[in-house]
Amino acid sequence: MCTYVRNDTAGGFEMFNLSAILEDSAREVPRRHALVWGGARLSYAMLNSAANQVANLLRSRGIGLGDKVALCCPNLPQFPVIYFAILKAGAVAVPLNTLLDSWEFAHHLDDSDAKIFFCFEGTADLPIGERGFTGFQRAASCEHFIVIPADWASKASLVAGAEVLRQVVVGHSAVFGSAATDPGDTAVILYGSSSPHRLALGVELSHMSMLLNAIIMDSLFPRAAHDKVLAALPLFHSFGQAVCMNMGLYRRATLVMLPDFEPLAALAVMQREHVTFMAGGPTMYWSLLTTEGTEHVNIEQIAADLNVALCGGAALPAAVRSRFAQRFGVEVLEGYGLSETSYATSFSRPDQPIKPGSTGQPIWGVEMKLVDPNWNDIDGAGPGEVAIRGHNVMKGYYNKAAETAEVMCDGWFRTGDIGRRCDEGDYHIIDRSRDVITRDGVTIYPSEIEEVLMAHPQVSLASVTGVPHDEHGEEIKAYVIRSRGSAIGEQELVAWCAAALPADRYPRVVEFRDTLPMTATGKILKRELG
Repeated sequence: MCTYVRNDTAGGFEMFNLSAILEDSAREVPRRHALVWGGARLSYAMLNSAANQVANLLRSRGIGLGDKVALCCPNLPQFPVIYFAILKAGAVAVPLNTLLDSWEFAHHLDDSDAKIFFCFEGTADLPIGERGFTGFQRAASCEHFIVIPADWASKASLVAGAEVLRQVVVGHSAVFGSAATDPGDTAVILYGSSSPHRLALGVELSHMSMLLNAIIMDSLFPRAAHDKVLAALPLFHSFGQAVCMNMGLYRRATLVMLPDFEPLAALAVMQREHVTFMAGGPTMYWSLLTTEGTEHVNIEQIAADLNVALCGGAALPAAVRSRFAQRFGVEVLEGYGLSETSYATSFSRPDQPIKPGSTGQPIWGVEMKLVDPNWNDIDGAGPGEVAIRGHNVMKGYYNKAAETAEVMCDGWFRTGDIGRRCDEGDYHIIDRSRDVITRDGVTIYPSEIEEVLMAHPQVSLASVTGVPHDEHGEEIKAYVIRSRGSAIGEQELVAWCAAALPADRYPRVVEFRDTLPMTATGKILKRELG
């Protein structure tokens, strides 16, 4: 019999607001650059003052404790300005993916009860503002739509009939007293991806859970005297938000912001700004190794500056890990987390031996275990579904008690991810349960086949899925990007896998592609293959 207890307490703390991350750094290092984007720089004092102005704007619009404010913006200075302004006002930040369609915007605005929507104007190729405004007009209760222009000083709007950030913030004071929120109050509501048949749920995370994640992540990895953090992961995503932005500002680093990840641009900015710390998804590391045109990039300098490289979102292929260490002189440390766990749950650590494929041990204050479909504990190595308990676990899905109860039991959250556990307590995440292939009744994990494919010298990137089959139920299919100059064919690659894998576990079908569909964090979208 499972019981669900809402995780919204923080014993020993009477008041705490996550905006203290910014305010403390602005007080201690006011002149240090907090943000760099292009050739522009914004100090900690300026960032805090700008957030104060927007917080005063929110207060003038009637926003107070617990009100929801949506934010859709790429990695530009406006994102942390507005994000921390929302927190200062005692409201709840609702960051939204910049790739959403208008119907998704409408759903998220209604589902979160957002009262104000700050939305980036976008471009001709990606009209975020137009889609956002259409979603706002369809939403039932959102009251204000404010456009974020690419140029901070611009008062012109690309979206007819919409207010512009610069216009509405002018005249507001740069001094603001942050609201006295309880540490267990909701700070952020995060949404994953939706489909017409499966709407994303809003994940409620408290001020304290977000703070502890930033503090603990900071404690795990070495600091430079002045860190430069590459903020290439989208800040609307839990990984980028928790590890790049919140942890970066907590350790008083300079965030080097990239609105869109493009490998050559990333390498150029890493060289120019002497980046010391980066975090990314597996395909980000893969693209840094495989992109063409790097003859003018000083890889030796980048390698000399870089101290820490983190990977999350999916397993990093061993071949990519090895090549990155050889080229950039840094071992990539893998970790594991979800939106439902304030991101970080476990991480490999630089003071411990690197175990390929391991996401390390649980971070401080967090427990992990393996369970079966009936919540029974699985002893030994597993495999089993990963369950998590600790300060990092969400309060619940916003206004979705039934859906929350489905994944919670006595404080434990079941992730939907299949993992194994080694004798030392490290966890290896094999696959999402929905990605597991069942062929002739046998459970097959795609990641194990992908590792074999990635070991082939003529394979640059691979993804494996199950496709319907009349006789076997599902058949194993691989989608492959060839290495540069490779002409390997389907049968040769199938034979390679057949020699390396059990007879029931190698792919019978291989489809070669020039690209694979990916999320904004570089995770391959398996549901879009086929």
